[in-house]
Amino acid sequence: MPINADIHYQKAEDEYNDASTTEEKIKALQNMISKAPSHKGAEMLRKNLKTRLAKLKSSLEKSSRKGSFQKFNFKKEGAATVALVGTVNSGKSTLLKGLTNANVLIASYPFTTKKPEFGVLDYYGVKIQLVEIPAIVNNFLNTNDGKSLLGIINSCDLVVLLFNTPSDKKILDVELFDIKVKKIIYIEHENIKDKIWKNLDLIKIYTKEPGKPKAYPPVALDKGNTVRDLGLKVHKDFIKNFDYSIVNGNSAKFKNMRCGLKHVLKDDDIVEFHIKK
Repeated sequence: MPINADIHYQKAEDEYNDASTTEEKIKALQNMISKAPSHKGAEMLRKNLKTRLAKLKSSLEKSSRKGSFQKFNFKKEGAATVALVGTVNSGKSTLLKGLTNANVLIASYPFTTKKPEFGVLDYYGVKIQLVEIPAIVNNFLNTNDGKSLLGIINSCDLVVLLFNTPSDKKILDVELFDIKVKKIIYIEHENIKDKIWKNLDLIKIYTKEPGKPKAYPPVALDKGNTVRDLGLKVHKDFIKNFDYSIVNGNSAKFKNMRCGLKHVLKDDDIVEFHIKK
């Protein structure tokens, strides 16, 4: 019992001891801290309470992150992950199958997709993971799987929105208003493959050995990446023993441009590494 602790602190301590969930314990600890004695003799008590509170909050945050996906077997793969998100019968399954040949059920009745469905889009050799999310409805967060599915969406690199009517679009706007992931709207006549690639802010870079054709598949990098970034991704020895590179393509000012590690690459560049002998 802390020195000079009054009845209010004791009551808060009892609430903490009776708490059964982490959220309840956090609330009780916050109350204990506010009711704890403020004199110098209670400094260690207050410090211990704050430390305990910080640990509980950290534990809750980690549990929340894991819990977002624990109901579904989800693992990010490929150069990027794109979520196909839409309202009922908006064509998500048809698009997923068309882009990836995934074996998904396509039907005219609503709520065909019951769980996330996955496929891999091959964009000129770069593998992009697509995940179809079950239909978004009103009060989606409060549905049985809402939190888990929103967790998956938030982990993606891009969201493609599909809908049929303005009212459907409004549902998506309301239910996904706080999603931080970049969102694009799919219009049927557009080349969605190119639109996805453009909005992912990635570039594809081909490597080659001296005297040989460019290698396939290309390497996916972030826009603004350099020869150094490419070397680190391909093989660390390229950087350790780097002499120079020969670059052809959109970033080269002329054919067979000799470049250093800081040279910024552009989409479809071809890079030939030369190492010290």
